[in-house]
Amino acid sequence: MNSIEEFYSKQKPDNYFQNLIKDLSELNKKLNAFNNINLKANKNFLFSVKDNICVKNIETTAGSKILEGYIPPFNATVVERMFLNNFEFLGKTHMDEFGFGTFGLNSEQIPKNPFNNQYVTGGSSSGASIATSILKYHIALAESTGGSISAPAAFCGVVGFTPTYGAISRYGLIDYANSLDKIGIIARSSNDIKSVFNIIKGPDNYDSTCIDINKKNNEIKNNKQNTIFIINQITDLIDEQVKSSFSKLISKLENMGFNIKYIDFDFLDKAIPTYYIISMAEASTNLAKYTGFKYGLKNNDFSKFYNDFFINSRADFRLESKRRIILGTFVRNASVKNKYYHKALKVRGFLINKIKDILKQGFILSPTMPILTPKIEDVSKLSPLQNYGTDVLTIPPNLCGFPHISFPYDYINELPLGAQLITDHFNDFMLFDFVEKWEKEFKYKFKYNLGSL
Repeated sequence: MNSIEEFYSKQKPDNYFQNLIKDLSELNKKLNAFNNINLKANKNFLFSVKDNICVKNIETTAGSKILEGYIPPFNATVVERMFLNNFEFLGKTHMDEFGFGTFGLNSEQIPKNPFNNQYVTGGSSSGASIATSILKYHIALAESTGGSISAPAAFCGVVGFTPTYGAISRYGLIDYANSLDKIGIIARSSNDIKSVFNIIKGPDNYDSTCIDINKKNNEIKNNKQNTIFIINQITDLIDEQVKSSFSKLISKLENMGFNIKYIDFDFLDKAIPTYYIISMAEASTNLAKYTGFKYGLKNNDFSKFYNDFFINSRADFRLESKRRIILGTFVRNASVKNKYYHKALKVRGFLINKIKDILKQGFILSPTMPILTPKIEDVSKLSPLQNYGTDVLTIPPNLCGFPHISFPYDYINELPLGAQLITDHFNDFMLFDFVEKWEKEFKYKFKYNLGSL
């Protein structure tokens, strides 16, 4: 029985939702999981929505001041499908501005880790992961471009699923990088994720990139479901404590009957520069539409000259957004486009083929993040390059559009560690089967269980 079925099977007191919303609102003041909470929720299983996914008549800002006051007149396809299946909207969750962040700190309000509020939550789907960690009966709709589901899921001790690119409609998503963005799901178990994935996946007339994963999935044959590949090169990239704990996970999986194979993959270091060139190029074009007079925050001083008007209007972007706009504009420049952007596209194609060759024979497993959960004060001292470097394990599957899932596998100093499992395109359901087996062997821990019955 998944938590959705469990929720409906249990008798709830008359004041259940009233008390839940009250407790959540109080805890939210400490953790900053939600930008807004639906105080009228009173009936069905609750779901939250990352703040870059549109919900009709609810302010949607993608974590940016420049979109302050934007009220979508429509629902994103994923939201509409949740409503059609009787889920109830709980609120919009916190995120890094436009999804630009690994730790959740590129925002006005700093989200706090539910296990220890001195530590980061991970980003950019920080609020979605906090909400899932503190609420007993809840599902979060989130989004990943380069690790924005896996990273916070790992740091907050929950399960984060990123589907095959195109498996879930992106209609109603405020874009970061169109060829990389994927709406996904964060929950407390793989079974919950599987239930919601079955609801929100599938073709959509509003998104031409969306495909029927069921038809594609039927074409996959002879998968090696019990074979797990470990890439040798990751040992040089991860913290010693993470390495030690990950070795124990491998031993447990061997005892569970999985066949562990170690392989070399000499191209891992090519993924980060390739990803950031492509993502920044696409981000700079997507953010060009925020001009101060059409969406969100309005600049009504039309007496200024053209350049002065837009300089003032776009000053509300945070530092990381400005950095990515500038770098993205540069790599698209005609004089260097072939040297950077076009080369990055070729490298992405090369990486897809190389990784796919491995995934035809089994899964790829790694730690989700190369480090233990850091303190907020320590992350604030990192340079942009050091920040980008921590994405080394989450970027490859995101760059190449492979489905992957992060799940808790250990706890160090009462903080969770996550492992990331990758499979071939359209093999999404095999991830759920794997994690379901793991969850029978390993019990997840949560500090809060708001709404428990």
